[in-house]
Amino acid sequence: MKNKYLNDRFFSRLEALAFNLRSNLTGYFGGKHLVNTYGQTVEFADYREYQLGDDIRRIDWNLYSRFEKHFLKLFTDERQMQVQIFLDCSASMGKENPKKGAYAVAAAAAMGFLAVHNMDKVTFNLMKGERSENPFGTIVGKNSFYRAIGSLNDLYFDGSTDIEKCVTSCPDTGTKNGLTLIISDFFTDSDWKKAVSYLSYKRRQVMLLQVLAPEEIDPAYTGRVNLIDSEADSVEDPRNMKIRINSSLQKAYQEALAGLKEDLRSFCMKWNADFISVSTAQPIERVLFAEFFKTGILS
Repeated sequence: MKNKYLNDRFFSRLEALAFNLRSNLTGYFGGKHLVNTYGQTVEFADYREYQLGDDIRRIDWNLYSRFEKHFLKLFTDERQMQVQIFLDCSASMGKENPKKGAYAVAAAAAMGFLAVHNMDKVTFNLMKGERSENPFGTIVGKNSFYRAIGSLNDLYFDGSTDIEKCVTSCPDTGTKNGLTLIISDFFTDSDWKKAVSYLSYKRRQVMLLQVLAPEEIDPAYTGRVNLIDSEADSVEDPRNMKIRINSSLQKAYQEALAGLKEDLRSFCMKWNADFISVSTAQPIERVLFAEFFKTGILS
């Protein structure tokens, strides 16, 4: 199923918003964690349109003769920040709810876009089972980014994910002064806390983004129901159950969900990490900008 978010309109809006923020992309982007000048090494990365104050020596005059606009050549710099995105591809993230999966992919794509917009390096790590897959390698520049994003349109969600093992077994967790984003619902038996502490030990900046569907936040089920775990191997799986849902059970669920969120929030605070929980009912731009402003990722 094609991702309804990943289209030209979506990236055009991101481009416009990122352009308006270009001089204030501090915090994770363009501030103390990133050298916000572009390198002048021999490795060409991308073009962008000239802005007042740019070095005119880097204008590509060949492009000017073709388009009658000034464009700068951008080159990679070894001091670039590495933005590492881990995306939970378990069944609970999208097998039975494609909108939730599409939303999570769009959040990952948008964070990647913000990174390449500021000439950072990006990796997409797809968490499946006990391993994470990096099918695109290290992405530098928007051309490489768009080629990679096209492949995420048909991402399949299935099985379970061990966040701890996926993160700690990743061969390239980067070095200090980089950002690692983990996108999941965190409905998992795996020890995500060890993943956070591991990344913090490696001096990464860490952010957890919890994506929940409205029916997971406030389920409207009543009476006798069959609850089928989306990550169950079969209908006989002990995680599946037949129960009667009443007001006391609904209250217990709400308390358990609130407890999970508070556990995520307090543990992240302990390790100087950030935590955001969002509903797929929220417009994606609000999540990416309003919520990220709150954490200081954008300012």
